[in-house]
Amino acid sequence: MVASGEEDSIGWKIRYHRDCRSDARRPLISDDLKKGGLLVRKKLKWAGIIIALIFIGLQFTTPRHINPPFNEAQALQGVTAVPSHVSELFARSCNDCHSNKTNWRWYTYVAPVSWFTVGHVNHGRAELNFSEWGRYGARMKETRLRAICQQCEKGTMPIASYAFVHPEVKLSRDEVRDICEWTKLEGERLLSK
Repeated sequence: MVASGEEDSIGWKIRYHRDCRSDARRPLISDDLKKGGLLVRKKLKWAGIIIALIFIGLQFTTPRHINPPFNEAQALQGVTAVPSHVSELFARSCNDCHSNKTNWRWYTYVAPVSWFTVGHVNHGRAELNFSEWGRYGARMKETRLRAICQQCEKGTMPIASYAFVHPEVKLSRDEVRDICEWTKLEGERLLSK
């Protein structure tokens, strides 16, 4: 004869195995859950297609990339004696946004990046354009020279987004010092006239 405690343990084992067999016949994922998952995947697929079509459509709305005519006689180096190392710093770190010699890289033709870069270059040229330095009056030149030094000392020029993509444009402390020394001397020379 079997003790009552043993019956319970044997009965439990039998019930457990019966339940496991019946679970094995049931699908692991319910039909409702499958339908919901398929619906989510369908929605994601359509959202991806719509986003891709919008991205492709945006490529037809890119702004014009313009480099106005460059006149060496009106440029900073044509009007003012700029030390060669300072001129090289301007060419490396400033000319893409502050001259008519912008190097339009491939990604500047891809919307929405194109809108940002063209807008930024147009704004940069409006604030300071080394290619049109000869058109500025003495007071305007002195103000711009002071601003160049201030922006470089603060680290706001070249701007962070540009320096992130082009780390070679970042200015060292010595380079900032060289720029500021020259801008101060040139500003004093302009005001003494």
